[in-house]
Amino acid sequence: MPRAGQLSLDDLGTPLRDVTFCVVDLETTGGSPTTCGITEIGAVKLRGGECLGTFQTLVNPGRAIPPTITVLTGITEAMVLPAPRIEDVLPSLLEFVGDAVIVGHNVRFDLSFLQAALEADDRPRLTNRSVDTVALARRLVREEVPNCKLGTLADRFRLPHRPSHRALDDALATGDLLHLLLERAGRLGVTGLDDLLTLPTMAGHAQAAKLRLTEGLPRSPGVYLFRDARGDVLYVGKATDLRARVRSYFSGDERRKIGALLRETVRIDHVAHPHTLAAAVHEVRLIQRFSPRYNRQAREWGRYVYVKLTLNEAFPRLSIVKEARDDGAVYLGPLTSRRSAQLVVDAIHTASRLRRCTARVGRTPSRQAACASAQLGVTLCPCAGGLSAVDYQPVVDRVVRGLRHDPDLLLDPLRRRIEELAASERFEEAADARDRAAALAAALRRQRRLDSLRRSGFVRLHLADGSGADLEHGRLLRVWPPDAEPPLERPLDLLASTDTSAPLPRDRVDEALCVAAWLDRSADRVALSLCEGELASPLPSLPTFQPAKGAAPRRHREVAPVP
Repeated sequence: MPRAGQLSLDDLGTPLRDVTFCVVDLETTGGSPTTCGITEIGAVKLRGGECLGTFQTLVNPGRAIPPTITVLTGITEAMVLPAPRIEDVLPSLLEFVGDAVIVGHNVRFDLSFLQAALEADDRPRLTNRSVDTVALARRLVREEVPNCKLGTLADRFRLPHRPSHRALDDALATGDLLHLLLERAGRLGVTGLDDLLTLPTMAGHAQAAKLRLTEGLPRSPGVYLFRDARGDVLYVGKATDLRARVRSYFSGDERRKIGALLRETVRIDHVAHPHTLAAAVHEVRLIQRFSPRYNRQAREWGRYVYVKLTLNEAFPRLSIVKEARDDGAVYLGPLTSRRSAQLVVDAIHTASRLRRCTARVGRTPSRQAACASAQLGVTLCPCAGGLSAVDYQPVVDRVVRGLRHDPDLLLDPLRRRIEELAASERFEEAADARDRAAALAAALRRQRRLDSLRRSGFVRLHLADGSGADLEHGRLLRVWPPDAEPPLERPLDLLASTDTSAPLPRDRVDEALCVAAWLDRSADRVALSLCEGELASPLPSLPTFQPAKGAAPRRHREVAPVP
């Protein structure tokens, strides 16, 4: 019987010459598997262009054969009366098919009858992969023939066997057609089973002729680079399976960007890597190096900003800055945009009484009266005088502790504010407060991940397949494949002296987050053999402040309690 499991990724990458195909054709009493029966089964097993065997039998359908079917196939009730019933044929048919890839001309029709017969006999459904020669013919030879009927194709291409509406004859003709289509598909770079299974959608793509650019791509992790006629990099991506990922751009992706990208592409380069971590990090580095115009990420990292708490003045304040400096300030970030940074600033202002004015405070007051926020009691205003730096310092200390060690000092006031606004039915204001709280919690969570990686120092990772990687303060230093011995000595790298107390540079954050995300996904498949620092966070988890899924539109809903 066919095995219950699907083909593995290795099986899917098997060269087509090594794939076993079983071409199946059925004759039936009609077109519906629920009301009609099978009258004849024909099958032929093929591999590498050779016939490995054939299977043929008449089947008693247990019902009358319409005269039109008899005229079409020549099969009469007298012929099938002594034939076995389908439940008696299934064991030998399943043994013949085995785990081969099932092929048919309109294969869904034949499979629908077989699956119905298996279910009626309380047998498991077929799980074999299948190939439809009708779909392949429509993609590969449609312009050469008036239609894609089996008889038309057999006549037009002078196939060795001709269909006759008898099961084995039609199966043999379909096998001939399969070999012809495989030859045509080879011109598009189709060399493996995975290529063949996706070809019906790929070959119809406007840029299908460029499928040949994917011929040399391996079925392994790595990065790929689309280049134009001048050699400039248009797009960089990563993949677990380079060949499958790149070929997927020619299949079913209707995004306008993809069509434009493929029209400009004249070359596809690649770099294979031993595991997905190396591929992901290399992608980040290549994007920052080339700034490909089809990579949105290439433009985003340059817009990253920091939230800065100035500690080098008597009355510290918050600001949003592009660069982090060694000036003794507290930095949060980098954050992905100025908008998200402003939400964080607004959240901290809501949770504390830090001054909101931006002027530098001198010895004499710069205001005649306190600002409106100070008059409402939500902030301090040293600009108006009457407030010493000593009295202001506890407010600063509380914010610093909230950003560095105890986030509840900032998040709890926000949580209470949200609940108060919701209880007063001021839902729009509560939603705004929730957005600010969510931005601050996300920024603190992001900072925590980055700081944890940077404190880890030198880290050596081993994967289950024998490959591995060395990290230094969250940056990937080197990798090795499964068949290689890991380096014996710790590398003498400039990163060994990295100052982890300084803010992370903008051009490093994407790589660090990439490494952190990979470690989260692969925690159950990675062994940590060496860690000179600390690769864990003892702090409690942070709330998300996100609304429940399926919540009503913002202007017409209440704010749910914050978890």
